[in-house]
Order: sequence, then C-alpha cells, then structure tokens
Amino acid sequence: MFDCDPRLSGSVMNLPAVLSLLLVISTVQAFQYKELAQFIDSHQEEYVETLRDWVAIESDSSNVMRRKDLHRMMELVAQKLRLMGGTVELVDIGEQELPDGQTLLLPKVVTAQFGTDVNKLTVCVYGHVDVQPAKLEDGWATDPYNLTDINGHLYGRGASDNKAPVLAWIHAVGAYQALNMELPVNVKFVIEGMEETGSNGLDAMILAQRDTFFSDVDYIIISDCGWLSRRPALTYGTRGNCYFFAEVEGPKQDLHSDTLISPSGKILIPGIREAVAPLSDEEWKMYQDIQFDVEDYKNKIGVSQLMYSNKVALPHCHHPRHRGAFSDPGTKTVIPAKVTAKFSIRQVPDMDPAMVEKQVTDYLHSVFAKRKSPNKLKVTMVIGAKPWLADTQHPLYEAGKIAIKRGTEHPPTTT
Repeated sequence: MFDCDPRLSGSVMNLPAVLSLLLVISTVQAFQYKELAQFIDSHQEEYVETLRDWVAIESDSSNVMRRKDLHRMMELVAQKLRLMGGTVELVDIGEQELPDGQTLLLPKVVTAQFGTDVNKLTVCVYGHVDVQPAKLEDGWATDPYNLTDINGHLYGRGASDNKAPVLAWIHAVGAYQALNMELPVNVKFVIEGMEETGSNGLDAMILAQRDTFFSDVDYIIISDCGWLSRRPALTYGTRGNCYFFAEVEGPKQDLHSDTLISPSGKILIPGIREAVAPLSDEEWKMYQDIQFDVEDYKNKIGVSQLMYSNKVALPHCHHPRHRGAFSDPGTKTVIPAKVTAKFSIRQVPDMDPAMVEKQVTDYLHSVFAKRKSPNKLKVTMVIGAKPWLADTQHPLYEAGKIAIKRGTEHPPTTT
C-alpha cells in the first residue's frame, strides 16, 4: 500500500513520489521525473482548487439523506477522468438494504483505464471519495466542507481520507499527458463511494469483472492511511472492522455496550483476544523504528491517558453512539420504545469477521439473558471487513521505498 501524507500540503508535495513510483516500476530515465516534478510544483494552485470543489460535496456514505450528494460525487469523478481521455465506466452495483428493511440505490463504482499496451505492466489505483460524518459541533475548528488554509495546511472533510490521494494519482497521469510523455505503465482506476460504511457491493463487482477489467492488473496500489511516524510510511497491513447494531425493544430497558470492555480496555467477549496472531520478530523490529510519540498523540487528541501505551496494534471495541436514548441538554422522562447501540470491533490478523459476529452475538445474548428483561434484543453485524496483511519483501514495496526516498528525500518506515 502506497501511503500519502494526511495533510493536503503533504499530498501535493508527494505527487512527485507518485510519479517516482510509476517511473521506478518501469525503469524510465530519471530526467523525466525532474520535468514532471516541476510541472506538478507549478500547478499546485490548480490542484488545490480541484480538491476544494471535491471537499465541498458532502459525500457522507453513512447518511442516507446525503445519497444524492454521493451520486453527484461519483459523477464528478467520472467526468474528470473522461475529460482526460480515459476509458471510463460508471458500474451499477445494485441496492443497499437498510436495517429497517428499506432499500437504497448504491453509488456507482467508477472504473477508468489509461493505456492498453500489452508490453507494459498495468497498475490499478484504488481509492474512495465518500467521507465520515462531520459537523462543527463534533469539534471541527473550521467548516468541514469548506477547504481551509491554516498555516499552510489545508483542512476539510475528505482532504486526506481519501479525496486528495485519489486526486494525486489522477493528477500524476494528467502531468504525463500535459507534457506529451508516454505513460510508463498502463494505469487503471477503481474508485468507490461506500468505503466508510463497508464497501457495499464492491466485492461482487470485483469478482464479476475479474476476467475483464482486472484480468491484466499486475499491481494494485492504495493510498488511504495516515502516518503514525513523522517519516513517510509504506503500509503493509490494515485493521478489519466488524460494526454492530444492538437493538433493545421494549418499554423499560436500555442496553449499553459498556460491558463489552473492562476499565483497562480489554475486550470481555470470549474468544476475541485468543484469535490475535502473535507478533513476529521482524514486525517487532519494524515497530521499534516507527517515530510515534505517545505523549504527542495524547496531546493531539486531548486525553490524559490511553488504554495502551505502545505501538502494537490490538483489537479494540468502539461504541460511538446510542440511537433512541436521550442525549440533549436538560431532562426527559419519556422512556423510549427502542434503543439502538452502535459499536465496532476493529480486528487484527488472524481474526475472522464471521467468528467475531458469532462471539459478539452469543456474548450479548448471554449478558442480556442474565437481566431477565421482558424486552427483546436483536444483534446485527452491518459491516464485516477482514484485516489485511501484505509481504513487505514484495517488489512493489521495494519500488515504493525508492519512490518515496526520491520524492521526499526521506526513507520510509513500514506500518
């Protein structure tokens, strides 16, 4: 996974690193890189304005009321790629079934292709242009949908995750075209609009096109992670995510997810911790090189203490909200007929979503049974994404290391 800096200023400067990766894979002469980098530097203002337009679209995939904005976002992506002369398709991936049984049209997946030379390698760039919810009352210092410059850093929902990285790759291809340079590799794009809620429909779409669009792909590159280290990073693994709705329906009882974890952060659900793959000696050595300052991180997020004080990734449970329970200022004596607790369990290798679903469901029902409540409990897993781990010795990682060092003058860490 080739990673981009989480700030736009970093992402624009890292366009040369993107160009370098394309060049390294194909062993094109370095003089092209210098010319391309100069072109990128001279067009930063244009790139920022394009990102500003993209950030302004509230493409929140979790909010069904914003689905029209999400469809418009996908059309905008397709239009930009078409104007560059790419072979573009908006792929229909069907409907989404909501927890209440209603169905909603999923945003189409954009695929695009630049170059069909059978003598060249083919690189497929994955990205997404949907975003998480964002409001000023959530703690934003600026309007999240108005790209804002503060001391040379640009802030806006989706600026780092994942609109700027997507644009970095698109603009890299555009730079080759503007300078009438032949692309060193065939480039394909697959860009979706439901990543933040589990990539609904994407698996089926990829399987359906494995013998067509994806048949000649040699490498797949993802730019969709932040950097824990102060140095540029190559990501070789990501956590999975199991997201649950726990609904309690009845006249009296609310269900809280507090009993899912201990005060020290240990997940209490039997079997969860036991599934975690042991850390290899090689991984432990890599982690020691990550320049991650725990104290600095605590200051950034505004807490005095973390549940864990090291860099090692462990499964954790996050319960962000309850629907139906009263949370506004003041008091309310009305007892809701239904309360829905939403929580997620982030996974690491070798955890399996199907097993986590069974463990969570069994555990919640066992705890609920002890309450002897007349109410009804329904547990639903709405997202089941597996953790991902790659081989850091793969040739693409070697190319990525060279590219990052060339583009940023710093060797990357591996995270």
